[in-house]
Amino acid sequence: MDLKEIQNLIKFVAKSGASEVKLEMEDVKITIKTGSDSETTIVQQMPITAAQLPQPIAVAPQTAAAPLAPQAEAAVDDDSKYITVKSPIIGTFYRKPSPDKPLFVEVGQTIAEGDVLCIIEAMKLFNEIESEVSGKVVKILVDDSSPVEFDQPLFLVDPS
Repeated sequence: MDLKEIQNLIKFVAKSGASEVKLEMEDVKITIKTGSDSETTIVQQMPITAAQLPQPIAVAPQTAAAPLAPQAEAAVDDDSKYITVKSPIIGTFYRKPSPDKPLFVEVGQTIAEGDVLCIIEAMKLFNEIESEVSGKVVKILVDDSSPVEFDQPLFLVDPS
C-alpha cells in the first residue's frame, strides 16, 4: 500500500463520519481515528522480509470545516425554495443507463412524478431512482460515477 492509497483512505474515512477505522493486511496495519477538532492517523508497515524495516508514518490532514460553514449557510438560504431529491441508498451514482445512452435528466429539463432521474448501483444491482415531484431540474449535485451515501442530496428541483 503506497502513500497515495493511504491518503485516499484517510479522505474517505473523514467523509464517512466514522470515528475510528482499523485495517490490517499481511504487510500493513492502519488505524485511523477522527475527532471533532482533529484527525489522527497512525500507519505502521510491518516487515515482509528480514531485510525490510518497519516504517511508521504519521499523517494529520488539515480540516477546513470552519471556513466552509458560512458558505454552506448561504447556499442553504438560496436553495430553500427548491425541493431536494436525496439518495435512498448507498452506492454509485450514474446519470445514464449505459455509457452509450443519453443522460436521464439535464439541468433545465422539466420532469414529472415517476420519471427516472438516475441509477444507483449497490452490490451489482442497478436501482432506478424515480422522481417523487414534478418540476424543473435546477442543479445536479453529484458527479457521474461517484459514490453516494444514504440521504445525500442528488438533485435540486424547482416545483413551480
